[in-house]
Amino acid sequence: MSETLVEVKNLKQYFPVRVGLKTMPLKAVDDVSFTVGRGETLGLVGESGCGKTTVGRTVLRLYEPTGGEVIFDGEPVTAKNITSMRKQMQMVFQDPYSSLDPRMTVEDIIGEPLDVHNLCSNRKERRERILELMNYVGLNAEHARRYAHEFSGGQRQRIGIARALAINPKFIVCDEPVSALDVSIQAQVINMFEELQDKLGVAYLFIAHDLLVVHHISKRIAVMYLGKIVEIADADDLNEHPLHPYTQSLLSAVPIPDPEVTRARQRILLEGDVPSPLKMPSGCAFRTRCRYATEQCAAECPALTDRGNGHCVACWNK
Repeated sequence: MSETLVEVKNLKQYFPVRVGLKTMPLKAVDDVSFTVGRGETLGLVGESGCGKTTVGRTVLRLYEPTGGEVIFDGEPVTAKNITSMRKQMQMVFQDPYSSLDPRMTVEDIIGEPLDVHNLCSNRKERRERILELMNYVGLNAEHARRYAHEFSGGQRQRIGIARALAINPKFIVCDEPVSALDVSIQAQVINMFEELQDKLGVAYLFIAHDLLVVHHISKRIAVMYLGKIVEIADADDLNEHPLHPYTQSLLSAVPIPDPEVTRARQRILLEGDVPSPLKMPSGCAFRTRCRYATEQCAAECPALTDRGNGHCVACWNK
């Protein structure tokens, strides 16, 4: 059995946008490739609007991809077989306030996937499974008859996680699952994700913009900029030896709780604004903000190449 669970090849997601009298393609995801191993967590980071969430939704075919291929457990994911593959691939959404139906009780929210896929033969078995899932995520049995609005943000996110786990998936896309939560609650939810992974062997694509959170939970990290992955490496290697200028800038902005280290290190500030996805610069998309940019950067977009030990970077000068 292959160690690779999810393989994404040259994934593209273009949205048609009306500009004046013309319709132009907005390249939200442009030629993205990566793999996720069984039981592994791949972190996906980048600033807001870079296409992280679109990658997750397109991998699960919540958006029909413009191009490219997603292979899950050795089988290509297509429009014809996605319904059967839903049992193996699930998603935890970013906003715990809007992703839960306010008209449904917690029991019905968590039990809905069980009903859709006909996984329980009777009401007793369904109830037992729901209580088991609630126990997994730290919710009490008496919470089952309550509605989502009666819970805090952290508890709502636990309900969403229990719903994603209901049908025993092998792979879960976690779309910024802690960004809407208080810092103290974030730590609880992150630890819960890790415990569930150890217990159930589930793989995660963990999307976030907080590098400290991603480094804590991920085995490998991929960095996105304007719809492309610019660097991907082992989490510790990326944190200690970032190669791409954009990754270096991101890491220089991460706060470190040590005044001496903070004073000694240099903050790398990026100049200029992020280009519009509708009017992308030629060659490398990052070149307009890069201090190392050359004529080659303007002429041709660099490919993501391995620089050793699985550390891949898309840059002509690194």
